[in-house]
Amino acid sequence: MTAMPAGGNYRSAMDPTDILLTDQVAVVTGAGAGIGQGIALGLARFGADVAVVDVDADRAEITAARIRESGRAALTVTADMSDAEQARGAIAAAKEHFGTVDILVNNVGGVKKQDFVQQTERSMRRHVDLNLSSMMIAVHEVLPIMIDSGRGGSIVNVASIEALRAAPGFAVYSACKAGMMNFGKSLALEVGHHGIRVNTLAPDIIATPGIRGIVFGPVPETLPEISAEQQDGVDRYVPLLGEGTPDDCAGAAVFLCSKMARYISGATISIDGGTLASAGWRRTAVGSSEWDLFSP
Repeated sequence: MTAMPAGGNYRSAMDPTDILLTDQVAVVTGAGAGIGQGIALGLARFGADVAVVDVDADRAEITAARIRESGRAALTVTADMSDAEQARGAIAAAKEHFGTVDILVNNVGGVKKQDFVQQTERSMRRHVDLNLSSMMIAVHEVLPIMIDSGRGGSIVNVASIEALRAAPGFAVYSACKAGMMNFGKSLALEVGHHGIRVNTLAPDIIATPGIRGIVFGPVPETLPEISAEQQDGVDRYVPLLGEGTPDDCAGAAVFLCSKMARYISGATISIDGGTLASAGWRRTAVGSSEWDLFSP
């Protein structure tokens, strides 16, 4: 790891190539579709080889094929990251195939809306295993690889905007996402001296197959359009108008994994079009510059 310059009196050596990830090795979980796929493809476009991990082998292979078409190497790993042994196996497979791991993106997660009082213990544990434990196990397995390499590393955990606000009907999920965020902060302190950085992404409304109800099977080239009424609601809710895309998350991930973010660790970046800032305020009408807390 290159030592930080002392004080502020030094000439900037920042270069446009610092955003590149040339020949780094990334592991991206849940990379078969949506945000995970967008991040995996984004890392590859900027030079990384990628282990594509997903529970759906067909989806994972489609992502891997697109990475290879871009000129980078890809490994497909079929694994249910909520299963500890499979999660360990996924990281081991990436290490065996590529020789090291420089980047880990924990994107696996999922939720079903339900009032907490109606949730069974099995449901609670399933949420924790899928959204929180899967991340911890993957990180636990990858850290020795990064430390032994002596090259540092970048860990990016994909949480949710629900890590930063209340989420009625999603209490266990939001607790897991808040846990991911604080885990990232704490871990950043533990591993910083190894040159390993840990950061969190907190997306809000991102246009993905999952948000359109396409949880299993082939992902269409074009997602189904939302209704005019839904679009109206989104445009009044999101200050920057409209849904985000997986590329919006990929851009942040590429930045955080690059030298451009060499002094950023323990941070959480909201990929939300400004919704956290609006904090309940909504446009009084689509196209209006007026905002109101009590707009229907």
